[in-house]
Amino acid sequence: MNAIETDQKKVKPKAPKIADLLNSSRSVILGTIDENGNPLSSYAPYVYTEGSFQILVSFMAKHTHNLKYRKRASVMLIEDESATKQIYARDRLTIECEATVIEPETECWNHTINTLRERHGKIVDVLWGLNDFILINLKPVRGSYVNGFGSAYSVNADLTINDHVRGAHGQHAEDNK
Repeated sequence: MNAIETDQKKVKPKAPKIADLLNSSRSVILGTIDENGNPLSSYAPYVYTEGSFQILVSFMAKHTHNLKYRKRASVMLIEDESATKQIYARDRLTIECEATVIEPETECWNHTINTLRERHGKIVDVLWGLNDFILINLKPVRGSYVNGFGSAYSVNADLTINDHVRGAHGQHAEDNK
């Protein structure tokens, strides 16, 4: 056993604070893939309701096309750099999601627009009025949450903690005993 493995066994994980990260973040970092398999990073303001992330995005943006036609994304919420004590250990939640378009004037659409307006202001009405914005629902599948060195967790679709992950390449704690 090397020194790093020994040190990891001594590290005690911190209690997960996923709700705090959801409440303090106003936008998500999006990871999408284009038709050629090329990755794209972008961001969008979001709301989290009914167990999913919802975003209002322009159909002229590359990420919207990728979301609409590839129907998969990675969503990341990360602690603000100015608030962190250690740049290498920022709290972060990364979630694999299934993407679907929310059809206009449905109950889900009305609820999402109202929730976005409450959280982000009247700009939502301005953007929607431009007629090139659509609502996308990002339904979580699985993910990970990290809140420090030796403090990583696998996350379920409902954003609850599944298991403490420890060791090289994300092995579960029981794999390292």
